[in-house]
Amino acid sequence: MTGAEQIRLRDDVRKWARELGFEQAGIADCDLSVAESRLKDWLDEGYHGDMDFMAAHGTRRTRPSELVAGTRRVISVRMNYMPARAVGAEDVLANPESAYVARYALGRDYHKVLRKRLETLAQRIRNAVGEFGYRVFTDSAPVMEVELAVKAGTGWRGKHTLLLNREAGSWFFLGEIYTDLDLPVDEPQAEHCGTCTRCIDVCPTKAIIAPYTLDARRCVSYLTIEHKGSIPVELRPLMGNRIYGCDDCQLVCPWNRFAQKSTLPDFEVRHELDASLLVTLFGWDAQAFDRNTRGSAIRRIGHERWLRNIACALGNAPTSPEVLASLRSRADHPSALVREHVAWALERHRERAGSSAGQKG
Repeated sequence: MTGAEQIRLRDDVRKWARELGFEQAGIADCDLSVAESRLKDWLDEGYHGDMDFMAAHGTRRTRPSELVAGTRRVISVRMNYMPARAVGAEDVLANPESAYVARYALGRDYHKVLRKRLETLAQRIRNAVGEFGYRVFTDSAPVMEVELAVKAGTGWRGKHTLLLNREAGSWFFLGEIYTDLDLPVDEPQAEHCGTCTRCIDVCPTKAIIAPYTLDARRCVSYLTIEHKGSIPVELRPLMGNRIYGCDDCQLVCPWNRFAQKSTLPDFEVRHELDASLLVTLFGWDAQAFDRNTRGSAIRRIGHERWLRNIACALGNAPTSPEVLASLRSRADHPSALVREHVAWALERHRERAGSSAGQKG
């Protein structure tokens, strides 16, 4: 392709991406050498916890052409996900009897939504230029999504490590097409966090240990989604009513004043997960969990970890006959993991009752 043809194709890719429901698309080169050094330091500190996959792929994560041979450019896209109709996140967090689910997980599994549209975008490119090499990704392989999005000019990395955009905040998903097409690259945006530290200050477990550095081992999203074992006892009270993910750092970010709601039906709230009661969700048996999380990102954690997470939140909830009865119903659960967290929660309520009785005396 001539230079003019490359520019025209880049502009067409941006237009097609918008037509497919993406808010923005940009083009990045494959030089992630600076990010590679930072990733190595992060892994050496053990901040990835038991996410062994973060270290398992060597340099394929930071060298796109090693993951997909022949890759010369990465098309990076973003798509808004905040449901148009959902109970306010702050209201749910303020009610300790309600279950807080990260806003990205209230609707359909984003992997499926973005992957299908990325494939369609690739087909449109093929119709325009003929056969070409490509592969699509949506948080599904060793891909440095935020770093590539930064290079593609779709935003900058915030101090909470997420991508920020001046016109859209951070309530969006990212996706990529690795391609062998030699497209013109976009210019990165300047950073606009300034001296703001709201995301660092609000983190309930103090997982953002420095600007741009997250210790995943303390992060509520990691603890409730990626972590498979027992949640550290000292962190359980800090989790509040968050049972799947955490949005606190996004909720306080000034740039999210400009965030736009999703217009896609895919991301509408399912099964009232925007503000369900903890006791209601704790009552789901394995069949109900499978049925109600079908097609949802939540399903990947499985019923056992679902109960583990909610048991922690119930331990943090106000003591009531309903909460105690709910916990006792799982006290003899077949899973040792569930039993441990239920026992901890019940002990929390016993301690409160003892403290209250002592104060009255």
